[in-house]
Amino acid sequence: MNEINFLPLSGIAVIVLGFAMRFNPLLVVTAAGLVTGFAVGIDFIALIATFGEKFMNSRQLASFLLILPVIAILERYGLQQRAKTWVASIKGATTSRILSIYFVVRECAAALGLINLAGQAQTVRPLLAPMAVGAAANQYGDLPQAVKDMIGAHAAACDNIAVFFGEDIFIAFGAVLLMDAFLKENGIAGIEPLHIGLWAIPTAIAALVVHLFRLARFEAKIRTEIARCQQQTKQASATDDSTTMFKEGSL
Repeated sequence: MNEINFLPLSGIAVIVLGFAMRFNPLLVVTAAGLVTGFAVGIDFIALIATFGEKFMNSRQLASFLLILPVIAILERYGLQQRAKTWVASIKGATTSRILSIYFVVRECAAALGLINLAGQAQTVRPLLAPMAVGAAANQYGDLPQAVKDMIGAHAAACDNIAVFFGEDIFIAFGAVLLMDAFLKENGIAGIEPLHIGLWAIPTAIAALVVHLFRLARFEAKIRTEIARCQQQTKQASATDDSTTMFKEGSL
């Protein structure tokens, strides 16, 4: 009976130990790859060449890393302020309308396979959220931080939900191809990626209708939250005044 060689599994132990010690995930995965390569007897030069080949085959990773410093530089030079100012100059612009338009465009773009056309890092944080906050500030004046955070959360949700339900319509999307392969491997024939994409359309439309309805009610929620924050501020101010008067009376 041949003995089982557990050395190739040593990389798993490195990953478990590294994540348990909360080391940098990139360093942990790289170390696990090196340990596994040495365990199976791959030459060091060949192992490094394999790392380089896999990295070059996934050049989108480098593109994603380049987005972050570019957005940081744009924000440093006033991208968010310019977005707020531009929205404030548009008559009739409201938070709900801005988020609704973005949701429709984002879901339609995802359905066409343009998933990387926008996103959290390159669109939501530097543009969409400031524009939505600027529209609310133009209507209601200075906003409490809780309201700004709520608007930012809804802006992020618009992007996530629109992409999640829109991308399944695109038949070349990875998840669609994975479902197609899974069905064929399990003997379920007659299902093609086109069928999966077509059956994803009703779900995407339902998500669009539901979320647009939620956004239509969002303006009322903003007004309610502003009133609640103002009431809390007044109560806190009244409490402070009462405490001050009590201390002065005691003296």
